[in-house]
Amino acid sequence: MPSISLDQAFWKRVLKDIARQARGDIDPEELLNIAFLRLEHYSADHTVKDPKAFLVQTAKNALIDNYRHKQVSARYAADSLQNDKDRDETPLQDEVFASRARLDRVKRGLDQLPTRTREIFLMFRLEELKCREIAGRIGISESAIEKHIAKAMFFLNKWSEGW
Repeated sequence: MPSISLDQAFWKRVLKDIARQARGDIDPEELLNIAFLRLEHYSADHTVKDPKAFLVQTAKNALIDNYRHKQVSARYAADSLQNDKDRDETPLQDEVFASRARLDRVKRGLDQLPTRTREIFLMFRLEELKCREIAGRIGISESAIEKHIAKAMFFLNKWSEGW
């Protein structure tokens, strides 16, 4: 480890030089920490004649590394967005056929429900009304609405089993 002056003036000068290089892109103290860690690692096997210059240059290199990383990340994000736009989201023909068959099955199941239960279930699922709103429209209790919905769901689950 090279002999580094521990006086406050030395560190202020180094930090000032690093801050000038960073221009607000990265916290200069963070860059100084990175540079100091690299100095410690490098000086284990090599001689460092000018620790201040080493710290400033290493901080500058870390800043360049960060800039390059941001550029690559931005390019990757842009490519990823473009790939998402290029992706064909259209379902496959067999998926469309299977979905239509399931929908027909559910429609036939809805026809099997008692009229009032079907009406309540459709208000709940299609119109997205709350039980309280349905109860107000029909004039029965919320509990009765919940029971109709549960009955319809149970029946349709059983009806659609295996599909």
